Amino acid sequence: MSLIGNPIRLVNGKNSCSGRVEVYHSGRWGTVCDDSWDLNDAQVVCRQLGCGTAVSAPGQAFFGPGNGTIWMDDVRCNGRELTLTECPHNGFGSHNCNPYEDAGVVCSETPILIVIVSILVNGNNSCTGRVEVYFGGRWGTVCDDSWDLNDAQVVCRQLGCGTALSAPIQALFGPGNGTIWMDDVRCTGRESSLTQCPHNGFGSHNCGHNEDAGAVCNPIRLVNGKNSCSGRVEVYHSGRWGTVCDDSWDLNDAQVVCRQLGCGTALSAPGQAFFGPGNGTIWMDDVRCNGRELTLTECPHNGFGSHNCNPYEDAGVVCSGRFNMDLLFT
Repeated sequence: MSLIGNPIRLVNGKNSCSGRVEVYHSGRWGTVCDDSWDLNDAQVVCRQLGCGTAVSAPGQAFFGPGNGTIWMDDVRCNGRELTLTECPHNGFGSHNCNPYEDAGVVCSETPILIVIVSILVNGNNSCTGRVEVYFGGRWGTVCDDSWDLNDAQVVCRQLGCGTALSAPIQALFGPGNGTIWMDDVRCTGRESSLTQCPHNGFGSHNCGHNEDAGAVCNPIRLVNGKNSCSGRVEVYHSGRWGTVCDDSWDLNDAQVVCRQLGCGTALSAPGQAFFGPGNGTIWMDDVRCNGRELTLTECPHNGFGSHNCNPYEDAGVVCSGRFNMDLLFT
């Protein structure tokens, strides 16, 4: 089972199909507030984890309070979404809750053995970092022997993180401390998950953690500008590129885009399809960044795909600097 979107887990239940809901975002695990939490939300969690259907959606920290960031509040799924982070919510980290309001889930099925690539660790956002694979009930890393951009491309696609910019080696994002699960990975770049690529077999390797592989993905791009640091804003979500509506779009939003792309600071935030209208899904509307977020999708918005716009309202950005890969690691 491959997982697209932010990784998710259930903690403190009887098994991995029941417990407190935790979401992995910006390099760390956090919880979900129970405001508006109901069976529709729980249904999405159970589906995403391969745990059957939702039996109940307990709130008030039924499975104990978490001790990390509260990542999501006022989650409003219709129950048909593929991942929890596709559902409308207040924006990552925006909440008025405490840990005693942590949301939980009980699913109908016991855990099944799943193999997923679902986390990039120790980067500056959830689309950059050390590659970790979940197999046989525990997390482990991937050795950098034969690791290249084709392999990173598969990871980025599987995580819903757009395209691969680079495939760092030699534990650029720090060494892991678990099992080394994969070595000599040889993807063509067209596979839908890393575990479909040829490799030596799970756990078979001749590596140390100083050879852990990484990936740098970019789920955002600027199109139709003079260079890669100006243009129409496009976001990669649920396997396809789409645009951002210019409602509430301002320099704070543009600042986040420029930082995320390693393009310096924002000079302007043109709307009304200044760089031409897009022809895909309008993914985001009413984006309200404070300018300090690391990625655009951390900013409050109406929820992916929820909008009242047309392509002639597509948002744009002009940044001060040309694309600089080094800025993505700072």
